[in-house]
Amino acid sequence: MIEVYKNLYVGAENDEYQVRGQISWFIVHACKEPYHRQALGYTGRAVANTHPEYLIAHRLGRFILNLVDAPSADYIPVTIIDAAVEAIQANIGEKKVLVHCNQGASRSPTIALLYLAKHTDLFRDLSFEAAATKFTTIYPLYNPARGMADFARLNWGRYA
Repeated sequence: MIEVYKNLYVGAENDEYQVRGQISWFIVHACKEPYHRQALGYTGRAVANTHPEYLIAHRLGRFILNLVDAPSADYIPVTIIDAAVEAIQANIGEKKVLVHCNQGASRSPTIALLYLAKHTDLFRDLSFEAAATKFTTIYPLYNPARGMADFARLNWGRYA
């Protein structure tokens, strides 16, 4: 787990175990497995897309995304990423925020990068490529899969 900005941490599944249940933390689970599945209690491939928490499940101190590390940006709903960025913003003033995915390399750092682009001056006037390069100095484990990298590149103007 690495603090990428005051009170904003990025990490992997094992980092979540360290802070789970602590009231001073807000957690964004940026991975479907096992968190979204456990929160909604479904078996099989997915929960029905008509379920009210199909994309995002809200629990006390937790924000659980139905997000896989897709090979294409086409499979990453902008509503999920927007909601995660705003959940960070809503909680970072009062709590430490951990954004994590399974390995801490793709989904969670991309969400943190987009949060920083939108709510700080760290990447002001930078292209996505320049911001991503700068972000790797803050979070060296950043290694987004193609879908997350393309999502951030294609949607950079929404956040920066």
